Parts: sequence; C-alpha cells; structure tokens
Amino acid sequence: MDALHAGLLALDSHIDIPWPVTDDPTGITSRCVDFPKMRAGGVTAGCFAAYIPQGALDDAGHGDAVVRATAMLAEIGRMGRAEGVRLCETADEVRAAFGEGARAVVACIENGYAMGRDLSRLERFRRAGVRYITLTHNGHNLLADSAIPRRDLGDSVIRHGGLSRLGRAAIVEMNILGILIDVSHAHRDTMLQAAKLSKTPVVATHACVRALCDHPRNLDDEQLRVLKDTGGLIQITAMGSFLRRGGKRLDGTPVGIADFVDHIDYVIEKIGVAHVGIGSDFDGGGGIEGFTTIADSPNVTAEFRRRGYDDDSIAAIWGGNFLTLMERAERA
Repeated sequence: MDALHAGLLALDSHIDIPWPVTDDPTGITSRCVDFPKMRAGGVTAGCFAAYIPQGALDDAGHGDAVVRATAMLAEIGRMGRAEGVRLCETADEVRAAFGEGARAVVACIENGYAMGRDLSRLERFRRAGVRYITLTHNGHNLLADSAIPRRDLGDSVIRHGGLSRLGRAAIVEMNILGILIDVSHAHRDTMLQAAKLSKTPVVATHACVRALCDHPRNLDDEQLRVLKDTGGLIQITAMGSFLRRGGKRLDGTPVGIADFVDHIDYVIEKIGVAHVGIGSDFDGGGGIEGFTTIADSPNVTAEFRRRGYDDDSIAAIWGGNFLTLMERAERA
C-alpha cells in the first residue's frame, strides 16, 4: 500500500451484509468485506445496506419488509459498536473515526419497499442511523418505478411513470430528516424526477455509465448532466456486467480495474471529478479482477496514479465527495 492510499479517508458507499448473519465481521470471514479486510485495504468507512428484496405490494409483504429492515439495522448497529469500530451518522463522525484509526459504519436501506405505505417509518429508520435509502430495487414498489421490472411479481414496464405521489411525499420527508435519496436501481424517469424534486442532491450509490455499457441499471449522459446541475453523485460500482456487457471484454477476458476506472474517467470527462466516487456493491454481487474484496482497494488507487490523477482528485473520489454530500443533507 503506497503512502497516498494509506493516508486517504477512503469510503465505500455500498456494501451488503449477508442475511441471516452466520459469521462475525470483526474477524476474517468469507465475505468480501469484514473489518480486517477493511484495515488491510486502507478503507476507513463503509455504507452497509439493509437489503430488502422486493415482494408483494400488500400489507403482509410490507410487514415482512419492515421486520427484516429493523432486524438488519440492529445488526448493522452491532457491527458499529464493535471494538475499533464506530457507528457514524455524520460526516464529522466519519472523519473522527478516521482520526482515531477506527473503522466507520454508516447504515443505509436498499429498497424503499421497507417503508410500505407508512411515511412515519422513515423517522424510525433515521433514528436507527440510516443515512440513505435506495428508492427501489429490482421491481416496482409503491414509491417508484424500477429500472428492472419484476415480471414474476406482475410488473409491467412502468407502474407510476416514475415517482408515485407517495414516493414524492417520501422524498420530501427524507429531505427533512437528512436521509439521502439513492437512485441506484431506479427507472430513468424516477431518477430524473427525484433529482428535480429533492432539495438535497441525489446519489447513485452503486451504478455505472450507460455510454460504456448499455445496461438498464446504468446512467446515460442526460442523467449525468442532471447530477452535475443538481450537485449529485454517481458512485461507480464493481459489478462486471455493469462495466462491460456480460462482464467480459471483447477478447473474452473478464473485466478488471482498468474497466472500472474507465467509467470513472468518463464521468470526470463529462461532468467533473466532484460528481464521482466508489460504491463496490461487495457482498451484493460486486467484485472484479484485481478488486475482488475490499482488501484490494489499493489496486484502484494504483490505477488512478498510473493514469495521472492528482492527489486531491483521488481523495475526492475515494470519499471526499460523498462526505460533502452527507454534509449537505445534514444542513438541509
């Protein structure tokens, strides 16, 4: 690990946790991310997601979703109270953890399905430490349309035409509570409407660029321009099939760090370095050659250096931009 990477406050904006939990992340595990691997990779902070699979849009489905979200947030809270780890709700708390040499855990929810029809659940989630909520996962929910409908759940191509009335109300409430709006997984119309409505810039915590890989989960140039105009972020993810079609290069070899940084290069060229970061989606399918676990994070910095990125840009991409966005939500 070079001196620059060792001195970075590096933050990964999207990490899943296994569910149910059968191991202890304070020790070495089979996960892509545990605390020893974070230390080995020089990564201070991770946004750990309570991932809620999309289910039926009825009371039973929503009831199961909130039970799972509550239990997973409790587990993320336990992770944040481990020795040498801090559960952080603000950018300054993340910086303080970095100063102490501790790991920082930031809680989030992946899929607004967990809210159901009840806006008051958002305040409950915020009290549990949640700093962002991904509006949708795969499949439409009551808040918004997803980029990938679930035919097995009866989804048509669109359900609401972007955000529903409930989804708009949820964004207003999330702004009040200081919860960031994550537009990963969102339909293009959902993303554009959310960016326009939200008083705080939106973030795609784990996505890639559509111009380089035509996948419905990726953002096109217009969406990138909207992020620039509104102060938002795209956090490039280490999901091979989002980086290149089928997760392979034209010669059939698997994608790797160079392909990952190609997407970061593209965002910088189009909208500037202030609008990009890293969200691996480790333990949720993320992982590419050379960046298979969070311990491999110095390899990403080495590729930045190889391409001539300056130190300030590397620091911004690795966490500075995301912390700035957290602060904007805190002040909203």
